[in-house]
This record gives sequence, C-alpha cells and structure tokens, in this order.
Amino acid sequence: MDTLLPHQVWVAFGVTLLAGLATVLGGILVVFFKQPSYRFLSFGLAFSAGAMIYVSLTEILNKSIHSFSLAFDDKTGYAFGTLSLLLGVVLVLILDRCIPNPHETIENQSVQGINQQQLLRTGLLTLFAITAHNLPEGLATFFATLESPALGAPLAVAIGIHNIPEGIAIALPVYMATQKKSAALIASLVSGLAEPLGAMLGYFLLAPYLSFSVYGTVFGIIGGVMVYLALDELLPTAKKYAQGHETVYGLVTGMACLALSLVMFKYVS
Repeated sequence: MDTLLPHQVWVAFGVTLLAGLATVLGGILVVFFKQPSYRFLSFGLAFSAGAMIYVSLTEILNKSIHSFSLAFDDKTGYAFGTLSLLLGVVLVLILDRCIPNPHETIENQSVQGINQQQLLRTGLLTLFAITAHNLPEGLATFFATLESPALGAPLAVAIGIHNIPEGIAIALPVYMATQKKSAALIASLVSGLAEPLGAMLGYFLLAPYLSFSVYGTVFGIIGGVMVYLALDELLPTAKKYAQGHETVYGLVTGMACLALSLVMFKYVS
C-alpha cells in the first residue's frame, strides 16, 4: 500500500467532522425556527438514502472487491468483498437490536403531554442511541475520503443531510424540557462529534495493520452499513413524513446527483 501522507488523514478527519456537525443544524432549526417542513424533511432523507445506496453498491463495494483482488485473485476478491458487505449489514443489525435508533421524537406531537423530566430523559436516550449509530457513519466517511476525496465528499454530504433530522430529534425534547437553547445545541453537538470520534478510533486501531485485505474488509463493512441505514432508517422515516411523492423524488434525485458528482470528479481528477 502507498504510504499515507499526513495531510490526507487531516482532510479525511475534516470532512468527517463537517458531516457530523450537521446535527447542530438540526438543533438550530429547533431553537431558532418554527416547526420544520416535513415535506422537505422527507425529500432530504430520501435524497440521502438514494445517495448512500448508489455510492455503496457502485463505488464502495467495488473498492472492497478491488482491494481483495489485489491481495488474492479476482474470484476470491469478489467473494470476500460480497461477504464483507453482508457482514456490515449483520453488524449494524446487531447494533440496532442492542440500541434501537429512535425516530419518534422529531415531531412535536410525539412530546405533547409529557412532563419535563420525561422529556429530558427522552432527549438523553435519543442522544445516546443516535451517538452510538453515528460512530460507524464517521468511520465510513473517514475511510471513503482517505481512499478518494471524490468518493468521500458526496458521501459526507449525504450523511450530513441525514444528520440534520437527527439533530432535531435530539434537540427538540431537550429544549422543551429545559427551555435552554444552549442545552439543546450542546446535545446535538455531542452526537455529531461521535462521527469524528468513530473515525479517530477506527483509524488509530487499524493504522498499524492497513493492507489490501484490511481495506477490503473495511470498505465492504462500510457499504453494508450504509445500505442497511438507508433501507431501514432513512427511507421508512422519509415515507412517514411524505405528503405525496417526495420520497421517490428524493431517492432518484439523490442517486442522480451522486452519480453525476462522481462522473464530474473523475473528469477533473
């Protein structure tokens, strides 16, 4: 493997940090604006899902297969890449079973009639659950950017869009319980910082062992995590808040934008 230059690592960390900080935008929407547009929220979530599915199955999986093929042979590389993708699905499925990712706290209606202590507990539990799910997202953004900024940048945008409603889900109950803007924003910030934390932990644990096989495994798992996240979390939530065809429009638009951005990056790189 080529020796990684320090600036490549810092760029990857920076992109991951920006994607994670999108949760703060969700907090800002809660404390400074009125009820968000759920049609726009539906479109944005579906857009993010489309981008994640496309990049996972066309770019990230191919990166995994290519890395394994360099370590072994083409047939073995294809088999190991596919198995790594499925492993990623299984790992995030286990995570979801152990720590369910809540979606119900985005709507104002879901917190009406609950006292302040219950609201604060809801906000903290939501913070814990989403933070746990943000760790593998940070790892995905980091390693994708480390391998290729052309791959990492659009993935970071998709994850950033997805993080905005997560920030809303965290900040809303905390703000209603405490009536403090700072508390709501800090809660959304803490969750967002889990993504660069996941990137740091993943990199420093794996850095001494980086090889074609390790890269293949990491990219395969990342692809599986992203596909599961899009199908199990983003699309169902987008459909829930849709009032028309926002979900399918967002899904197709996300795929198209991601595809066109990758084409553009290949021509200019």
